[in-house]
Amino acid sequence: MVRLIMGVKGSGKTKKLIEMINSTAKDEPGNVVCIEANSNLKYDIHYHIRLIDAQEYKLNNYDVFRGFISGLYAGNYDISHVFIDNLCKIVGGEICPETEAFINWLDAFGEQNNIKFTATISADTSMATDAMARFL
Repeated sequence: MVRLIMGVKGSGKTKKLIEMINSTAKDEPGNVVCIEANSNLKYDIHYHIRLIDAQEYKLNNYDVFRGFISGLYAGNYDISHVFIDNLCKIVGGEICPETEAFINWLDAFGEQNNIKFTATISADTSMATDAMARFL
């Protein structure tokens, strides 16, 4: 239930994500959330999408981010899809073993709660670990 979109800066990841978000807004029966590293998307995505600026919540590591997503779901069981724009930038780092562990957690959490996750990571696909590559 996780999909990763990886590519170097300027490769069109965010544009692809915006298209996916807007088409999901029309088709998804539940609530859709988009978590972004800053407030760049507010004019590009459908107004029904719950847009969250991660800077406002200081999601500076993966443990905090896990708690944040768990809290989002605890407050709204109707969430069916969460988009995360620039995952590593939100937590202030690069791809590391914690990134892989977080993505595996997203997959397990999504399976358990019937939530789809789509995340972008600004890095070449060759940087993906074997475990991460299965979500590309």
